[in-house]
Amino acid sequence: MPGAFRIRLQPSALAVLAASLVTLPAAAGTLDKVKQRGTLECGVSEGLRGFSEKDAQGRWAGFDVDFCRAVAAAVLGDAGKVNFTPLSAGERFEALKAGKVDLLSRNSTWTLGREAELGLAFAGVTYHDGQGFLVARSLGVDGALSLDKAKVCVEAGTTTQLNLGDFFRANSMDIEEKAFPSAAEALAAFQSGQCNVLTRDQSALYAERLKLSKPGDAVILPDVISKEPLGPVTRSDDFPWFTIVKWVNFALVNAEELGVSSANADQATASTKPDVRRLTGAEGGFGKSLGLDDAWAIRAVKATGNYSEIYERNLGVNSPLGIPRGLNQLWNMGGVLYAPPMR
Repeated sequence: MPGAFRIRLQPSALAVLAASLVTLPAAAGTLDKVKQRGTLECGVSEGLRGFSEKDAQGRWAGFDVDFCRAVAAAVLGDAGKVNFTPLSAGERFEALKAGKVDLLSRNSTWTLGREAELGLAFAGVTYHDGQGFLVARSLGVDGALSLDKAKVCVEAGTTTQLNLGDFFRANSMDIEEKAFPSAAEALAAFQSGQCNVLTRDQSALYAERLKLSKPGDAVILPDVISKEPLGPVTRSDDFPWFTIVKWVNFALVNAEELGVSSANADQATASTKPDVRRLTGAEGGFGKSLGLDDAWAIRAVKATGNYSEIYERNLGVNSPLGIPRGLNQLWNMGGVLYAPPMR
C-alpha cells in the first residue's frame, strides 16, 4: 500500500520481544500488593445471615467471610489478616474494579454479562443456589404458579429483578413489582405488608425469614426459578491472582473429598496417600507456580475447615438457617460439587 509504514524485525529480535511479553507481570499485581500490605481487602455483603454478618463485637462471620479467611491463610499465613468492606449490590462490582477490594466474596451470581462486560472473573462456584419466593402464609399458596397478580418485593438492579420479570412473562402471569434500592428495604416492605411476596436467592430467603418479627407467618415456596451460581470474584486483568483464589476454592472442596479437615490437618501432612500429600504440599511443589509456599492449601483448611465444615457451621441443618446441602453436596454424594484434581 503506497505510503504505508512498516517495521521489519529480525527473527532474533522477535524472539526477544516475545519472551519479554511472556514474562511481563500481571497488570494488577494483586498478590504482591496483598503481601506488601500484610492484609487482604475483601468485599462482603452489608449483612446477610449465614453468609456475611457482623456481630455486636464487630467480628464478621459467615460462609463468604470464611472463604476470605481461607484465602488470607493461604496467601499470608494468617486467617485473621483480612479487612472486610460491606458493599451493596449496586456498588460491589465497581468497588472491585476500582481496586478498593482485592476479592469480592459476596453472594454474587456468575453470569456472562458480568464477566464479559464488567471485566470480572468468577473463580468458580462456592454455592449453587436458585431464586425462590418467600410468601405470607395468609396468602394460602403452595407454588410459584399460584402467584398471578401478586405484589412482589425485589431488590433493584439485580439478576433477581430480571429473573422475576422473565418468570412471570414466561408463564403469562401478571405481577405488581415493587423494587427497592436495598435488600433491607425490600424486606421491610414485605414485613409491613406493602407486598405479600419477597423474592431473592433461596439461601438469602432462609436468612431473611429469621429477621421477621414472626418467622412462622412466612413460607419459602419449593419452586426454584433460576440458576444462581454464587462465587468469589476477582478482576480479570490479574490472572495469577484469579488462579490463587480459584484454587483455594478447589482446595477446600478436594479436602472434604479426601477426608482432610481442620481437626486432622496436622496428621494429614504425614499421610502416604498421593492425593493427600499433594494437598498438604508434601509432594507436587505447586506453591511456587502460584507465588506461594507449598503449604498454602493445608494452611487454608486448618484455618477455616474444609468445604463441609464451612457449610455446616454457617448454613447447614444444625445452624440457625438449617439449609440442607442439596446441590452443594459432593459429586459422589448426590450433589454437583466437583473440583479439579491437584496434580
